[in-house]
Amino acid sequence: MKAVSQMQVPLLDLKEQHESLRPEIEAALGRVLDTNGFILGGEVAALEREVADYCATKFAVGCASGSDAILLALMALGVGPGDEVITTPYSFFATVSSITRLGATPVFVDIEPNTYNLDPSQIECKITSRTKAIEPVHLYGQCADMSAINEIASSRNIPVVEDAAQAIGAEDNGRRAGSISAIGCFSFYPSKNLGGLGDGGMMTTSDDALNKKLLGLRNHGAEEKYYHKYVGLNSRLDGFQGATLRVKLPHLDTWTAKRSENADRYCSLFTDAGLTEEVTLPFEREKCRHIYNQYVIRVPNRRDDLRAFLTDNQIGSDIYYPVPLHLQECFAYLGYREGDLPEAERAARETLALPIYPELRPEQQEYVVETISRFFQ
Repeated sequence: MKAVSQMQVPLLDLKEQHESLRPEIEAALGRVLDTNGFILGGEVAALEREVADYCATKFAVGCASGSDAILLALMALGVGPGDEVITTPYSFFATVSSITRLGATPVFVDIEPNTYNLDPSQIECKITSRTKAIEPVHLYGQCADMSAINEIASSRNIPVVEDAAQAIGAEDNGRRAGSISAIGCFSFYPSKNLGGLGDGGMMTTSDDALNKKLLGLRNHGAEEKYYHKYVGLNSRLDGFQGATLRVKLPHLDTWTAKRSENADRYCSLFTDAGLTEEVTLPFEREKCRHIYNQYVIRVPNRRDDLRAFLTDNQIGSDIYYPVPLHLQECFAYLGYREGDLPEAERAARETLALPIYPELRPEQQEYVVETISRFFQ
């Protein structure tokens, strides 16, 4: 590989995206200001219709964050004290905190070593009479094996909630993330493929009753103003976020295609550099659309040393996630010990995320791989 001059490569850079869309975003924010549609309002209602269409569901319900989306979904399914929810230990904190906030117990199932998603073959033995839901995560932008998960869930009449916070537009056998379960949950945190200018979230469903309940639960449990059927949350998507996301949504597939191109380029660069023994590249399941919210490599040896070397060479990276959820201090009461979920623990020791955003230039990727090559040499 030819030597590449040193340059800065941030893990994520949103400046170019926002500069190119600035006039449209400013006009959209102006519409909200003119109409006073600050909480929910016309822009959010339009976004809900557009996201439902994009995700191939009947309904979409905006809320204040991706974390609230999971919490509201579980509330809508009646999850509460004494219940159990089967989920993954290898995810962002909100995947599990949403379960415990309702007084329910997370039951962890280990992950597949290649996709980092919930291993369906280990679900059956964890189901009990108290299992209220199964909550897979579509990690890094690739769907979990929903055919296998849904087959198990339907045989036991257990609803499934998709944590699709990192996976808007991802597909499993032609089915869009968020449409393959009772409720799909999305995040519009700025770093997501479809990111707002602050926190925001969305729930998708094709069930009329669940849609009606979610609409109430996000608004203090009121289906009609001042008449509260449930004890809900104050979790409403604001108009500025709705307007911004409506500007961005038509560009999402183009950005996803660029992320995929960047992933392919990384694969070629790592292969050409002879690094495939030192570094394990991302695995893509057949008949799936991976949207690469993150590009995560596995470094079996010296992961932390490599990250420090990248930092010294002005290359951004991150570790998703350094401590699996079953070993977090706040969940010690659940009684899990190191060694209980070995694949999640190994992923926490070995994985490293590299820059993958759509505006990443080929020469920046060449510099990343050349730097990693220098590290191993």
